[in-house]
Amino acid sequence: MKKNIKDQYRFARDIYGKIGVDTDSAISKLKDKSISLHCWQGDDVAGFERKKGGLSGGIQVTGNYPGRARNISELKQDMEKALCLIPGKHRVSLHAIYGDFGEKPVERNEIKIDHFQTWIDWAKQRNLGIDFNSTLFSHPLSENGFTLSSKNNEIRQFWVEHIVCCRKTAEEIGKKLNRPVIHNLWIPDGMKDVCIDRIGYRRLLLNSLDEIFKKNYNKNFLRDALEPKLFGIGTETYVVGSFEFYLGYALKNNLMLCLDLGHFHPTESVADKISSLLLFMKEIYLHISRGVRWDSDHIPIFDDTLRELFLEITRCDALDRVHIGLDYFDATLNRVGAWVIGARAVQKAILYALLEPKKKLLEYEKKKDYLSRLYLYENLKTMPFNGVWDYYCLISGVPLDSDWLLEIHKYERTVQSKRI
Repeated sequence: MKKNIKDQYRFARDIYGKIGVDTDSAISKLKDKSISLHCWQGDDVAGFERKKGGLSGGIQVTGNYPGRARNISELKQDMEKALCLIPGKHRVSLHAIYGDFGEKPVERNEIKIDHFQTWIDWAKQRNLGIDFNSTLFSHPLSENGFTLSSKNNEIRQFWVEHIVCCRKTAEEIGKKLNRPVIHNLWIPDGMKDVCIDRIGYRRLLLNSLDEIFKKNYNKNFLRDALEPKLFGIGTETYVVGSFEFYLGYALKNNLMLCLDLGHFHPTESVADKISSLLLFMKEIYLHISRGVRWDSDHIPIFDDTLRELFLEITRCDALDRVHIGLDYFDATLNRVGAWVIGARAVQKAILYALLEPKKKLLEYEKKKDYLSRLYLYENLKTMPFNGVWDYYCLISGVPLDSDWLLEIHKYERTVQSKRI
């Protein structure tokens, strides 16, 4: 089997070499690109707060497949299994509700580094990075639909305090791991039907953000991102934290913008935004999901949307300026398998983009030889890409696409099935 994969790779390397592509270099670049695995896929966004309540704020998880992680130990166990089936070195993304809170309830504006020490120890042992997210949903003080833009000052102040705690915690995690932590902020604020005072709510959000970000942290340990949205469940008409609002605020305050692939109009191209944003921003954060008709947080697959996104990033020579995180939740199938499919799909899209003969395509474009450009662009679709991908999996010590599902089935039988 190994010999066949190596032979296939040599064949692919020669074919790509004829059009000016160095497959060894592409693999080397892919090795260096980490993906942040989101913890909330493993337990259906439940978290580990002692005060339990249902999901709210536009968060919906469908399905009840057996084997959901019920505690931190099981969640770590599941993430470890996923990581051993995904080539490369990666990060984990935590929401604030996933702390190790013990038996005593901890309010969200009281969160501190101690609640995440077990995650830090675990990450150190496995050479993993950590990213962090404030949690402004599934809480009594978010039930009225507004948090940072609430006209109730006590509610608004509570959420400001929560994010202040989260940013401080994220920076301390970064210091303990000696690597930057991306702190991402998404809020569920908005209205289902006609809103008259749009500017009023956005003015309140502006004031809240100014209060939150008045403290600067060392960017070697903390980097902040803002995540906009077009609409959501319960906010079909009006979302306070829109793309235009956060774009303006991020540019003015030197923050990252987080682009979630499901947070835009279904016919809107996120790939098309990359080149414009990179002219004005040092870095961009991506949340990879797959919207099916709406922001449905489906598992990413190796489709045109994902390919076009990373083709644009590599054409801009910006792979090192774009950070990647997964963000979806599906409880209709094995949750560990969902991580693996999504992460490997992203890696395939990156590799596919790195194997594009950019130099030759640019030469045709410069000469206005658009037929040759289109001819080569179309022929790339049938290049022996799989030979390069299989070889990358082989040298990374992870199963091929044809084999990893067997590992998931075995894990489900021996581990997850016993959680019922």
